[in-house]
Amino acid sequence: MRLFIAFDVSDEINNYCRQIQSQLPDSDSKLVKEFHLTLRFLGECDESETKDIIKSLKKVKFDSFKVKTSNLGVFPNENFIKVVWLGLEPKDKIINLKNSIEEALSLTKDERFYPHITLTRIKFLKNKLEYIKKLKEIETKELEFNVKSIKLYKSELTPKGFVHEMLEEFKPQPL
Repeated sequence: MRLFIAFDVSDEINNYCRQIQSQLPDSDSKLVKEFHLTLRFLGECDESETKDIIKSLKKVKFDSFKVKTSNLGVFPNENFIKVVWLGLEPKDKIINLKNSIEEALSLTKDERFYPHITLTRIKFLKNKLEYIKKLKEIETKELEFNVKSIKLYKSELTPKGFVHEMLEEFKPQPL
């Protein structure tokens, strides 16, 4: 099964992400339906690996903390847009949590990690410059929410897109 570790966003942030999606310029893209911040994508894992992952994640120590939305951006860059995202702050707290997870799972650090919520995946753009111009016109606001847990998700690709099922939730354990 395909696994990833994430934290969910609040209902207010879910609604805000949908509001931003409605302002995105037209493109051949696939809007994301379920919003979260992926801390680490694990890929294909069998049942015994999943049990070991859960055991290790239970040892991750973290405090609940506040996160706020920030700017819009794209991956990998403005010349070749594949993803449009909404940034999250404070980056250092989110990255520290990601690093703790990677350490607990004995994984190599993902140095390319950037805290964000994916809004849409772009398949094709007719006019990249026009798209970027319209994207930059979208005003964002800072909305806060609390990170109260991290979750291990199973991700399954269906004809309607990815469907995520939570396998386990991990509550804060003070540092």
